[in-house]
Amino acid sequence: MEIAKSWLELLLANQVLMSGVFGWFSAQTIKTVIYAVVNKKLDLTRFVGDGGMPSAHSATVVCMTTSAAIVSGLDSPVFAVAAILCAITMRDAVGVRRVTGKQSQLLNQLIEIFAPANELMPEQRLKEFVGHTPLQVLLGAVLGVLMAFVLDMIYQIRV
Repeated sequence: MEIAKSWLELLLANQVLMSGVFGWFSAQTIKTVIYAVVNKKLDLTRFVGDGGMPSAHSATVVCMTTSAAIVSGLDSPVFAVAAILCAITMRDAVGVRRVTGKQSQLLNQLIEIFAPANELMPEQRLKEFVGHTPLQVLLGAVLGVLMAFVLDMIYQIRV
């Protein structure tokens, strides 16, 4: 008699789901390290922050899409949904989200010029790390593909 798997075991066995987590975690770790090296200080908020190199959005969705292709095939509905959502997410990262970040920078500069220093709290600044450059998105995508194949090797060993 086989013991029913727990919900946690089922989630961990889902290679496509875990690839998204793995892709995001990898990108955020690299992003935090790059930020620390460039700025010569460790800022752990970058681990959960938006923007920066590489794009965690791209790494996450490309890793999931690649895993969907590996696990279910290029002709599967799972891959089709993942591929479309991947394209939308990556386009949004370099489009609307990037423009939002640039507008935030400009508005923050205007606030510094026109608002008295004692009236502005640091948490009132607009978030400037929002979108990505095309290079950040491209490198996030490359990382996503690589991580999907690494995770597939791990799942193959596990079986």
